[in-house]
Amino acid sequence: MNISTILDMAAEAFGERVGVVCGETRLSYAELRATAYAAAERIKASGAAYVVLLDVSSPAASVAVFAAAYAGVPYVPINYRLTADEINALVERASPAYLITSGELRDKLAPRDDLTVVDRADFLAARAGEDAVPTEVGDDPRAVAVQLFTSGTTGKPKAAILRHENLMSYIVGTVEFAAADEDDAILVTVPPYHIAGISSVLSSTYACRRVVQMPNFDAAGWLRLCRDENVTNAFLVPTMLARIVEHLAATGETPELPRLRALAYGGGKMPLSVIQQAVRLFPNVDFTNAYGLTETSSTIAVLGPDDHRAALQSDDPYVQKRLASVGRATGAVEIQIRDEDDGVLGPDQAGYVFVRGPQVSGEYKQQGSQLDADGWFPTRDRGWLDRDGYLFLEGRADDVIVRGGENISPGEIEDVLLSHPAVADVACVAMPDEQWGEAVAAAVVLKDGAQASADELQALVKGQLRSSRVPQSIVFKDALPYNETGKLLRRLVRQEFATPD
Repeated sequence: MNISTILDMAAEAFGERVGVVCGETRLSYAELRATAYAAAERIKASGAAYVVLLDVSSPAASVAVFAAAYAGVPYVPINYRLTADEINALVERASPAYLITSGELRDKLAPRDDLTVVDRADFLAARAGEDAVPTEVGDDPRAVAVQLFTSGTTGKPKAAILRHENLMSYIVGTVEFAAADEDDAILVTVPPYHIAGISSVLSSTYACRRVVQMPNFDAAGWLRLCRDENVTNAFLVPTMLARIVEHLAATGETPELPRLRALAYGGGKMPLSVIQQAVRLFPNVDFTNAYGLTETSSTIAVLGPDDHRAALQSDDPYVQKRLASVGRATGAVEIQIRDEDDGVLGPDQAGYVFVRGPQVSGEYKQQGSQLDADGWFPTRDRGWLDRDGYLFLEGRADDVIVRGGENISPGEIEDVLLSHPAVADVACVAMPDEQWGEAVAAAVVLKDGAQASADELQALVKGQLRSSRVPQSIVFKDALPYNETGKLLRRLVRQEFATPD
């Protein structure tokens, strides 16, 4: 099944319902499909093998993903925040292309004979007639629907492949068609080149829920847009929710969002103090933590509203701790924890996270499939499952600190440091050590007006964990480096400690 079926179903069931809102632009599902139809014909006429989007969030992102599907070519959104050289290197790997862009972003593109560059406004201007149907819409479920470049933090970005069957499995397995009321609206702040940006388009269209796009996030603007558009649902990365909490604390405002009833977050580690404050600030909102990866077509585990309430209200420390988890596997996938020898581990045993299910692609363009013989994908995340199947993440496998042959998870140390009332944020990384090979180092951000010494924080860790976990060096920072999707850039933190004392 082709993902264009999602838009066909929405347009035929609720064609007049508004599907996408961005600024003054509002497109109904019928208009969205007519625009995608027209774009698909131009894409096919260009001879392009890819549809590339180099732009901020706008209705063009929603149109492009469906237009590519109608045209039978992969959709390739590119990170517009990259340098010109980085952007052109990725464009070269997705050519010949029909490329949509706007404004100054166009100036980053090097001339290419195999590139048809179209301005966003022109891309959105043409619409097919009411009876128009694109010819020969592909129905091969194994065809490539989306190609997403990884962040490339440790080398050349890999091109993750998502096929139509992967994305349709995720949507059909997690979303009920037309489940949204006509007045429902979701505010999306993640960029279009992130898997959450793509999945929000697909899942909201399938649910027939209006998508409100916010190209550039700021806390005050988010609150205002929520109110003005009567937003009922929202998705944020943890750093964005933290900014909203900080804004409300600094201004003393009480959020007046009577329509907001559900807020999902994901894409990075959520500090326990932030989610606790958010729940207090938005007492009538259901919170959901969604964990997923590009290679899994988005969400594979969910900590739902009932889980949040149970953890906050429980007197059992084992249950309370689940607020720091990413929840349990969705019904569409299985999750397994393995050791370094591929042995399956039991409850509360930390190891490597594996996932299996029809929505899991686990495939890269050059490297091929990474699935094992039984269909399991190695996420490269470390973590454990508790006795009831709640998944706790320790971080990426590459982030493990190896001290004298002992593997140390930065997450367990960070959790202890975050329990200090003065600590707002922290990142633990490996630093060179002549005796042990690597030692623990920590970059700490203190709350406004709060104080804590390195000795005090080291004593806190020593009191709760083994001495090998005590940070050998602690630096205090005004802020930690995150990317726009809320992922901590540990490589930049490691540079702080690159040279041993």
